[in-house]
Amino acid sequence: MNSSSSTDRIRSHWLSSSRWIFIVGALLLTYTGAIAQKGWEIGGGLGIANYFGDLNPHYDLTQIGPAAGLQVRYNFNTRTAIRAQASYGFLRGDDSKALNNYQRVRNLHFTSHTFDFSAVYEFNFLPLFHGTYTDVFSPYLSAGLSIFSFNPRAKYNGQWVRLAPLTTEGQNDAYFTVSGAYVFGGGIKYNISREWTWNFDVLIHKTWTDYLDDVSTVYPDKTLLQSRRGQIAVDLSDPSIPSEDYPEIGQAGYQRGSPKEKDAFSIFTIGITYYFGRIDCPTISEF
Repeated sequence: MNSSSSTDRIRSHWLSSSRWIFIVGALLLTYTGAIAQKGWEIGGGLGIANYFGDLNPHYDLTQIGPAAGLQVRYNFNTRTAIRAQASYGFLRGDDSKALNNYQRVRNLHFTSHTFDFSAVYEFNFLPLFHGTYTDVFSPYLSAGLSIFSFNPRAKYNGQWVRLAPLTTEGQNDAYFTVSGAYVFGGGIKYNISREWTWNFDVLIHKTWTDYLDDVSTVYPDKTLLQSRRGQIAVDLSDPSIPSEDYPEIGQAGYQRGSPKEKDAFSIFTIGITYYFGRIDCPTISEF
């Protein structure tokens, strides 16, 4: 892969993903509400996590895992806020469950625990007031950045084995298992009292790594891999089941994954937050 094409791809990912951040930023700047409602919220939620990548290229939602999160939100007013969130998600993918014949023949699988910290801006489409019986509901958009850790594993002889140290695609060194992501999403907020708010939130992570699932490029030279990392690395690099359609799968240099798109994952949570900010009175204009 030449450096020019790599740079072009990075620039393309930046432009497409950051568009969401710019949109939300523009919305933040356009709001000039007269009623300020500043203050902090803290809470948490439970939900599901889903992975998208080489083992799930069609955004299938059947291989989900559990997720949980804690969040702190600062409300600038009734429309805008900034949120810091720490999340856990269990991700997985399995070629044997795919509808695509090539994937079933390739026969790769993985699971991964992810621990994520994100910071996002939020924009409420409707004004959201604490302490009233009106304006207690609003959909919202969010966008920001994230840093997260991951650790793909595969099952081998009944044991779960870490894949990064095995360099299953013949890399000279193991890839980093800490990466960043552009995040964007949205949800619904609903005030059930002055202090308590239900949050239905989805946050999509467009990551900067293609090894969330340990799959990215081509099959390595098995003899070289065996001399470097042992037979377990060879077996987990290529657990394929050759067929009439794909008799040569697993040979050195043949496609194992695609580096064209980075991996992604989403976290959907249903949670509750407690508000302990102040509620200011409206500003009265004089004519």
